[in-house]
Amino acid sequence: MFGNFNIGIMGSGNIAGIMAGTINKMKNVRVYAVASRQQVHADVFAGKYGCKKAYGSYADLAADKKVDLIYVATPHSEHYENVKMCLEAGKPVLCEKAFTLNATQAEELVRIAAEHKVFLAEAMWTRYMPMLTTIREVIGSGIIGEPKTLTANLGYVIGSKERLTNLALGGGALLDVGVYTINFALMIFGHNISKIASCCTFTETGVDEQNAICLQYYDGKVANLNSSMVSLSDRQGIIYGTKGFAVVENINNFESIAVYDKQYKKVASYKCPKQISGYEYEVAACIDAIKCGQIECAQMPHSETLRVMRIMDEIRSQWGMKYPCEAQEEEGKHLVELADQPQTAETAEATVTADVAEAIEATEATEAAGAIDATVTAEALETAKITVTAGSAEAAEVTGTAENTEVSKTAEDIA
Repeated sequence: MFGNFNIGIMGSGNIAGIMAGTINKMKNVRVYAVASRQQVHADVFAGKYGCKKAYGSYADLAADKKVDLIYVATPHSEHYENVKMCLEAGKPVLCEKAFTLNATQAEELVRIAAEHKVFLAEAMWTRYMPMLTTIREVIGSGIIGEPKTLTANLGYVIGSKERLTNLALGGGALLDVGVYTINFALMIFGHNISKIASCCTFTETGVDEQNAICLQYYDGKVANLNSSMVSLSDRQGIIYGTKGFAVVENINNFESIAVYDKQYKKVASYKCPKQISGYEYEVAACIDAIKCGQIECAQMPHSETLRVMRIMDEIRSQWGMKYPCEAQEEEGKHLVELADQPQTAETAEATVTADVAEAIEATEATEAAGAIDATVTAEALETAKITVTAGSAEAAEVTGTAENTEVSKTAEDIA
């Protein structure tokens, strides 16, 4: 089975191409097949990257017995169904970030993977990079003293793409670039979070265009995270301690670390080792785990994927931002509950009242649609400062340089 490890790629966009190009430079692994929604796209991709098989159907790829691992590089909104199909077909999966639209979907996929004993991992590539070990060693050495505060910024001017502006497709800065800032905080400070506070501004289409997130930890640490799809940022992650601070360049494809003392003098620096693109680390980790019979990667276990999704759910809840599929699911549950209730005069009156209130809200929303102020008000901000228990807390365009080649890993690049 593992003479030459066969990888199938689901999706034929730019990010899929970067992954294919990376795999082609690795040993004992090959891009065996590709699948796209249109056969012509699959054929072009296969010709460019040397795939033996080209499918115009995702189901055909999942059914190919020679495929050892499927890399899912489809839009956020498609991840759940695509991954579910692969797992139920017995196919190991490496799924792009953001893993799913919400924690409920992620939990279901993890359950299916466990039930079928099939490997499943999230392609949060920074988790697999050797530079992460270096960062942790630097912080753990005590050179900056006791870490107290962390900042992470990631922003690009990418907000004109439909995949980022369309709420139904999982658009917005949070799932595309904000997920990197959250992961950076968890990788450095852990997950013992006591409070989450956040705010954002919205586009006319209802997705977050930029956001600010503050994670407060039980031990007193604080992480301030900023992400945007309408402004450019320095992409830095900075860890501040009692004796100095460390600056990580490019939190979504680590390039270097610089350490400064109390006099703001640089006392140490570390460079990222030569790499193909950075994607090779997650691929190698998946292959090793699969060969060992594991259903998850130690670098990005299911528990961490679920933790990130639950944090993002809480953040969106503070904003009042729901994806259409979530609203439909809630409506469906509401109708089922009503159907199960005896229709007394009292419950009938309550139903009518609820329906009227909903109609009024819809009318008001329609009248105000053209004049929505994207700026979050002080009142909304105060409401957003919701205390989250540790339990509930548990509950990026990527640009990097690899051999002088710019690597982009964003929703913009996914077909």
